[in-house]
Amino acid sequence: MINEEYKKMLEGKSVIRQLSEFATARGKEIGYENVFDYSLGNPSVPVPEKFTEVMIELLKTKSSMELHGYSPSLGITSVKNKIAESLNKRFGMNYTGNHIFPTTGAAGAVAHALRCVTKPGDEVLTFAPYFPEYNLYVNMTGAKLKLVPANTEDFQINFEKLEEMLNENVTALLINTPNNPSGAVYNSKTLAQLSELLNSKQKEYGHDIFIVSDEPYREIVFAGVEAPYVSKFYDNTLSCYSYSKSLSLPGERIGYVAANPRCTDAELISAICGQISRGIGHNCPPSIIQLAVSEVLDQTSDMSVYETNMNLLYNELTGLGFSCVKPGGTFYIFPKALEEDAVSFCQKALKYDLVLVPSDSFGIQGYFRMAYCIDTEKVERSLDALRRFVKENY
Repeated sequence: MINEEYKKMLEGKSVIRQLSEFATARGKEIGYENVFDYSLGNPSVPVPEKFTEVMIELLKTKSSMELHGYSPSLGITSVKNKIAESLNKRFGMNYTGNHIFPTTGAAGAVAHALRCVTKPGDEVLTFAPYFPEYNLYVNMTGAKLKLVPANTEDFQINFEKLEEMLNENVTALLINTPNNPSGAVYNSKTLAQLSELLNSKQKEYGHDIFIVSDEPYREIVFAGVEAPYVSKFYDNTLSCYSYSKSLSLPGERIGYVAANPRCTDAELISAICGQISRGIGHNCPPSIIQLAVSEVLDQTSDMSVYETNMNLLYNELTGLGFSCVKPGGTFYIFPKALEEDAVSFCQKALKYDLVLVPSDSFGIQGYFRMAYCIDTEKVERSLDALRRFVKENY
C-alpha cells in the first residue's frame, strides 16, 4: 500500500513551485523575457571563475577514485579542516574539523541538525515569516513545528510571543537569518536577548534548548547592515550552511552542519549526523564538489546585482504606497499587499505578467514575496507593469 501521508502531500504542492511553473508556461506563449517572474529564489549570477578553474584542475590532476569515489561517511577530512579554519578566521570561533559535517546543501544540514537535537513529540519553534518547507523538515522527524507570530515592525524576533510559547516540550528553535522571505537580518541586540532568554529557560527546564540556525544567505548582506554570527551568541547552536547562494551552486547541493565547540556533546555531533545519514539515505555530497569548494571557501560570486535590484524595487514600491521593511540581505523583498487578501492581490498581478508569491504559506497574511535574483534590466522593465497594476486596480 502506498503511504497515505505522501499522497496527501501531493495535494499541497508548493505555491512557489506552482507559480514558477505558471511563469514557464506563460513564457512559452509570450517569451520568458516578457514574464516578470519573481517566484523562485534561484541564484542568477555566475559562479566565481576560480571555482571553474579549480574544477578543471581537479579533473586534470586527481585520480578518478579520489574525485568520483565515495567520500568518508563523515566527509573528507581535509575539507572539514579547511571549513573549520575559515570559520575560525572569519568569526573568531575555535572549530576543528571534527565539528563539521558536510551535507547536501542547507536543507540536508537542517535535516540532520533537527534529528540531532529532537525526538518524536518534542516541539520546535520558528518565527513568522518563515520558509514553508520547515513544516516538512520538522514534522516529518516526529517533532512538532510551532510558529511564533511575526514582529511586523522590523521582522526581528517577537519576544513577547516567544516567551508565551516557550515550554518544557521545546527542545529547539529553528531560525533563519538573513531571512527568507523578509530579507531581515537579526542584529546583535536580538541575538543577545535570545541567548539570555534561552539560557534562563535551559536552567528552568533542566534540559538543553538548541538553536538550529539556517544560514544559506549569510554572505548576501547589504551595505551598512550588521550580520552577526549566531554561534558567537549562544553555545548550543548548530549552524547550517549552504554554498548555493554564496557561490551560486544550488545544483551542486553542498553545505554543512557546524556544531558550536561549546555546545553539549560538541565532539559527538558530526558522528551522530553520520548515524542519522544511515536512516535517511544521505551518504555525503559528491567528493569532487567537496574538494572544489574547499579551495574557494573565502570567495563569493559577484552578488552586487542583488543589492542593486533590491534598491530599485524598494524605492518603486514605497513610492507607489506599499508598506515595506527594507531588506538587509538575501534576494527577497516582502511588502504588504494593497488588500488584505494576498492571494487575490497576486492573482490580479498575473494579468500584468507579474509573478508574485502570496504570504499565506510563509505564516503571515496580507504580504507578498518577490525573489529579485533576476537581471537588473528585467527588474527595470517590470516597474512599468507594477505601476500599471497598481494604478488600474488600487
